[in-house]
Amino acid sequence: MTNSLQSKVKFEFSAGGIVFKKENNQIFILVSQHSQHHGWVFPKGLIGDKEEFKHQTKEETAIREVKEETGADGEILEALDPVQYWYIFEGVKIKKTVYYFLMKYVGGDITKHDFEMENVEWVPMDKVEEKLTYKSDKQVWGKALQRI
Repeated sequence: MTNSLQSKVKFEFSAGGIVFKKENNQIFILVSQHSQHHGWVFPKGLIGDKEEFKHQTKEETAIREVKEETGADGEILEALDPVQYWYIFEGVKIKKTVYYFLMKYVGGDITKHDFEMENVEWVPMDKVEEKLTYKSDKQVWGKALQRI
């Protein structure tokens, strides 16, 4: 691989959560609509992207990102298989690996989410797949569904 080609490839690592709650004998899943691309996704964010978070584990990042992006507090129950995909940003090809965790909702207020998300909703379990925008989220949802 030439140096010019190497400089055009970047690797990113993120962590996030699939948060669920049980209410009136029904299970709801937390999904959010991104402010920039308007897609419906599971909350996630870059691992160690800021100096203050440099030493966070995948698990700590996932809990923090869920709280920031949705206002919800989640408790990790188990790790799910990582999801990988490629995308291009400003001419750079990026291979992204996302470590998702299945989480139980333990509190918080979904109206108190940050600017990254324009909407945050609890969606009935049987409506989640049709709500999600991206293949990678649908892929991890299929795995999470087997665990809930």
